[in-house]
Amino acid sequence: MDLKAELLKSIWYAFTSLDVEKCGKVSKSQLKVLSYNLYTVLNIPHDPVALEEHFQDDDEGPVSNHGYMPYLNKYILDKVKDGMFDKEKFDDLCWMMTSKKNFKVAAQRLSERDCFKLFCLFNLLSEDRYPLVIIPEEAEYLLKKISTAMNQEWDGKHLDELICLDPSGQDEGMSIWSFLEHMSEGRLLRVTNAEAFSLALDEVFLEMYHNVLKRGYMWKKGHVRRNWTERWFVLKPSSIEYFVSEDLKDKRGEVKLDKNCVVEPVPDRDGKRCMFCVKTHNKTFEISASDQKQKVEWIQAVQTALRLLGEGKSSLHHELKLKRRWQREHSRSARSSCSSQSSQSDESSHQEMVRMEMGSQHARELEIRRREQEEKERKKQKEVQMDLERQLKEAEMLRDSMKAEMQERAKEAEQQKKRIAELELTQQKLEAALNMEIQARLEEERARLELERLLQAEEEKKKLFKLLQEQQALQSLSPVPMEPPDSLNNRTPSALYSASQELQDLQASRQRSHQHLEEVQEKLRNASQYVRHWNVQLNRLMTPITPG
Repeated sequence: MDLKAELLKSIWYAFTSLDVEKCGKVSKSQLKVLSYNLYTVLNIPHDPVALEEHFQDDDEGPVSNHGYMPYLNKYILDKVKDGMFDKEKFDDLCWMMTSKKNFKVAAQRLSERDCFKLFCLFNLLSEDRYPLVIIPEEAEYLLKKISTAMNQEWDGKHLDELICLDPSGQDEGMSIWSFLEHMSEGRLLRVTNAEAFSLALDEVFLEMYHNVLKRGYMWKKGHVRRNWTERWFVLKPSSIEYFVSEDLKDKRGEVKLDKNCVVEPVPDRDGKRCMFCVKTHNKTFEISASDQKQKVEWIQAVQTALRLLGEGKSSLHHELKLKRRWQREHSRSARSSCSSQSSQSDESSHQEMVRMEMGSQHARELEIRRREQEEKERKKQKEVQMDLERQLKEAEMLRDSMKAEMQERAKEAEQQKKRIAELELTQQKLEAALNMEIQARLEEERARLELERLLQAEEEKKKLFKLLQEQQALQSLSPVPMEPPDSLNNRTPSALYSASQELQDLQASRQRSHQHLEEVQEKLRNASQYVRHWNVQLNRLMTPITPG
């Protein structure tokens, strides 16, 4: 069933809800409002000119369903594309219009949301004829799905009793309003817990209506940081989406599936078990399930999605519905053929056997072609898998080489960092030695100047002492007037003694200054030696340092 046929089922309910007089016709003003709402919810650009021209006021009166279909097909359905609108919002609009007239939620045991979900599932499983009905086989299929989701064993006696009370439902089927009434009254399914029923219905709704093949928590390995993170996965026929949690608010990524994708188990590693991977044309997603059962179920579900993509199908339950319909038709034709065979002659029986043999031969040929096609597909997938594995190995080798190179560069950077630290320390030592040498030179200069001053003073004192000695010798030889002996004896020896003492003091000071000069010179030599030592160390450290 294509998208157009799906939309027509819900639009049919909306149209009939506007038919108040049950005459099969709706006023043009109401169809304008309906068309405008359909434009909005289907995200189609509005065409007010065409809308006014088609539904202009005249004397023709209301429009029938067949009269509305040309406009609906040309201006609405032919412009709709899958993925450009929210189908649940579209069905909710049609449900809102039809439920106000045909269904009283306040008087029912089911919640309004549960009724809407049953309405959507009813349309999905209903027959492709109008008025829309669901046959007992499809109703039983839906009720079994809900019972399984509630962990409750299916008891078909309620449905059998209902069919016995109304045998016409076996062939004609049930309408949506009869179905909802029976569900609300508990005539189709025994419901003991309304909350458990709502949760089970929500699970079936996601699976059948939203085409969710499987969902649940698993661990996924990242592509950048390569760490494992738990995510909530949702598998659909065309993608695998993963979220932070099951509330689906924070989407973290999506795996786009195509015909070339491959799913396969992976050996346990990195402390993870029950692993498998999904390989696309450019990435490999490694996933770890909670147990072996979940791993097998997820692999089978992904394989089912890939099979649907390969066959060009977008819904698993639509395919299952067609298979069930084909089986019913085949069983009816088999029963009719059996009854006809009993009344036909041997010749017609022989012809029927020939036809059946031809049919079985044709079926065998189809099966052989199908197997050949599957074998080709497996070979193609194997080639793609080998190519992806080769690319993965090359990427791992490149990653290892880059990792080794980064480690070598980090080692070199660490060595250079140590050399720079040692160089800075050596530079500080050299600066300290230079300061020490400067201070020693200044101190030596001061000591040398002091020694020169003392030498000059000593030389002057020696001259003065020699002069005093000569004066004393001349006085002793020349006749001079007699002076008092006490004054002569007291003056000359006192000057000589004083000059002698000062000369001795200067000599002692000169010796101390000379000794101090030698000490300062020794200190200067040591400082110069330290400067040369640290200068050599600095030159040695400067040699291996290169830019970058």
